[in-house]
Amino acid sequence: MKKTVKHCFLFALSLVFALNVQASEPTEKKPEELTLMLEWFVNPDHGPIIIAQQNGYFKDQGLEVKIQEPADPNLPPKLVAAGDVDLAVYYQPSLIHGVANGLPLAWAGTLVATPLDGLLVLDESPVKSLKDMKGKTIGLNIGGIENAILDTLFEPYGFTSKDVKLVNVGWNLSSSLMSGRVDAIMGAYRNFELNQLAIEGEKGRMFYYEENNIPPYDELIFIANSKKHNKDAIRRFLRAIELGTQYIVNNPDKSWEIFRDYSPEKLNNELNRRAWFDTISRFDLRPAAKDVGRYQVFADFLQSKGELKDKVDARTFMLEL
Repeated sequence: MKKTVKHCFLFALSLVFALNVQASEPTEKKPEELTLMLEWFVNPDHGPIIIAQQNGYFKDQGLEVKIQEPADPNLPPKLVAAGDVDLAVYYQPSLIHGVANGLPLAWAGTLVATPLDGLLVLDESPVKSLKDMKGKTIGLNIGGIENAILDTLFEPYGFTSKDVKLVNVGWNLSSSLMSGRVDAIMGAYRNFELNQLAIEGEKGRMFYYEENNIPPYDELIFIANSKKHNKDAIRRFLRAIELGTQYIVNNPDKSWEIFRDYSPEKLNNELNRRAWFDTISRFDLRPAAKDVGRYQVFADFLQSKGELKDKVDARTFMLEL
């Protein structure tokens, strides 16, 4: 009887010890899910995102990021506003428009910290200066703030956007320029269309907005719902993006290979290769850094050009991270 009691006591003691050891062992925390909607299909502009994914930087930050490509480029802000996705890649000017129209959107980080757009002509074009654009035809794809841009570009030369013809050419920007259908195109990215022209044996020349009285702006940013968002998760997301950007800057060739192999059937081509190396200097090395003054200047510019009915306060749509 005593032996049985002793055995039971020892068994119970060993069970308690085993449970205590098991409880003291660290359990792996389940990663937090974030849904990121791109503004377009994956391309070199999204370099830090893809590198962060492929190099495990999101995972290191305790995140599982689901990257989605939109079926419609107009979807990302709507999905963020509705709370259907956590973050989206978007455009600074469009964010300001959306906020002015009452959408619950907020800046949540920067991806590409300079304009990529510009007014593009063929190098052999008779348009040698912006003053030569009067009476010419300009092709574009999506309407937006083109009148504000063109009015500013042409103001020093005494004419406005009303003195040029605007033609919607869809996504055939380069081909419409090379065919002579239009004299210039806008909505063309300096890291893509200039390279596309070169591949086709043509040379382009771009009038850069930021060199012609247009306030500088961020081409691509991250947006979140201004009323419902997880700041801690966003901070960790941006830390991973920062690490991705640093890796690209330090390892341009290797990072291209990683990006290319993410989806080789879509990404492994000469245009993307050239665009990759031309985009590296455009990525924001401090994606979480907020510059309210810079955003306010651009918002005031849009209002002064009649693009916004009322003044927009940048402090109200930029998250404090």
